[in-house]
Amino acid sequence: MLYHLLYEFFEGRHYAYENALFRGTCAVLFCFLFMLIVLPKAIRLLIRLKVGDRPEFDHASLNELTRDKSNVPTMGGVVIITSIGLAMLLLADLNNFYVHMSFVCLLWLGGLGAIDDALKLTSKRRGSTRDGLKMNEKLLFQVGLGLVLGYFIYEHGRSSLAVLETLGEAPDLPAYKFLSVPFYKPGIILGTFTFMVLTVLVMTGTSNAVNLTDGMDGLAAGCVAMCTLVFAILSYIVGTEDVAEKLLMHHIPHTGELIVLCGAIFGSCLGFLWYNCHPAKVFMGDTGSLPLGGLIGFVAVVTRQELMLLIAGGVFVMEALSVMAQIGYFKWTHGRRLFRCAPMHHHFHLGGWSESQTVVRFWLVSAMFAGVALVSIKLR
Repeated sequence: MLYHLLYEFFEGRHYAYENALFRGTCAVLFCFLFMLIVLPKAIRLLIRLKVGDRPEFDHASLNELTRDKSNVPTMGGVVIITSIGLAMLLLADLNNFYVHMSFVCLLWLGGLGAIDDALKLTSKRRGSTRDGLKMNEKLLFQVGLGLVLGYFIYEHGRSSLAVLETLGEAPDLPAYKFLSVPFYKPGIILGTFTFMVLTVLVMTGTSNAVNLTDGMDGLAAGCVAMCTLVFAILSYIVGTEDVAEKLLMHHIPHTGELIVLCGAIFGSCLGFLWYNCHPAKVFMGDTGSLPLGGLIGFVAVVTRQELMLLIAGGVFVMEALSVMAQIGYFKWTHGRRLFRCAPMHHHFHLGGWSESQTVVRFWLVSAMFAGVALVSIKLR
């Protein structure tokens, strides 16, 4: 909105507002300040509405360690969603296809998370045994979103290629089908079916992995911020033709606009951390964790850096794998546990690390993963 107003005011001349890096930086500052100003008011409202979390685990020792978190307001993710949405409306190019798709992802997963949180709260008040949405219900909507986004992203890439072919400017390899592989210059060309399956896996997996990571004060927000910073840089590289060519990556037109989205996520996470750091005054809930994970996955799919997500989001991968390994080992051994408790951050907490130690050390590991991801851009 603001982007278009300024563009018309200056009659389309090249000013800083046209630069996605500049607007992405503005998005960081806007979202950070928005969270600092609005979140305290939202916390007071959530307390009045008695929207308090009551974490319960199948582990008596962990319940004892987290007893002080009872009735801390949850669903703070509503403010995160609002912050990101406003920043995109104000600073992003609303004619950009990928901006449209980011709104679909934000609202779809934000709505799914809000329903899940609301069901958890109402069921506990009524004494019901139902704990939010069932996993198959969540997966149905997450897979549905992956299919929708995968289809439209693929079709957009194909139509853009057709336009370039009519102009005689089509590349030798279609970038929208090209899967970039870290440390491996040639990469992989995907077919339609493989592209769709990969999109569904990335969207569903990342959304759920961030949701699993959101189990300690500040853990998910800090890790999301570091991972998002990597993808802001990747969006700039892939969206800038000469830079992409220099670094041996395929240029995908108009993806540079995702820098604004990444900036909005980064600023919102930093602002949320101000009140979510230990001891937390608010939790994001599924309302925040599901869309944050989904948006990271969306940027990875659009920039064709899905495999890079495994490195940059290494903490999320560790957390998700620890849960799958715990469940698999439990079933295989008929009741034995591989970890004290899963996801992995609870294993270390029960092992003697304080919550603050666990969170900061996981942040450090996340920063190292981000560093490896950035180094791999050059080592191709």
